[in-house]
Amino acid sequence: MPELVRLYIQSVALGFAIAAAFTAGLLWFDVAGIGHLILASDMGWVAAGMLVVFNGIVFAAVQFAFRIMAMAEPDDRSGGGGHAARTLVPVPVPAKPRAKR
Repeated sequence: MPELVRLYIQSVALGFAIAAAFTAGLLWFDVAGIGHLILASDMGWVAAGMLVVFNGIVFAAVQFAFRIMAMAEPDDRSGGGGHAARTLVPVPVPAKPRAKR
C-alpha cells in the first residue's frame, strides 16, 4: 500500500475517533441541551450518528491536512527574501482657515 494512502487511512481513523469522543462529550456535558434532546428522543441515535459522521469528515480532513503540512522540509534559507520593511514618514499638510462670511 502506498505511503500516502496509509497516511490518509490513519488520519481518517483518528479523525473519526476524535469525532466520536467529541460527540460523546457533547452528550455527556449536555452542551446547549443537545444531550437531553438526543437522549430523550426515540430517533436520537440518528442525530448522534449524523454528528459523528459530519464531525468525522471535518476532523479527518483537518487531521490529514495537519499531517501533510508537517511533512514539509524546513526552509534552510536565512534572511528573508521579501521586500524591505517600509517606514511611514509624516508629511506636513498646510491648512488655511476659511474666511468668515
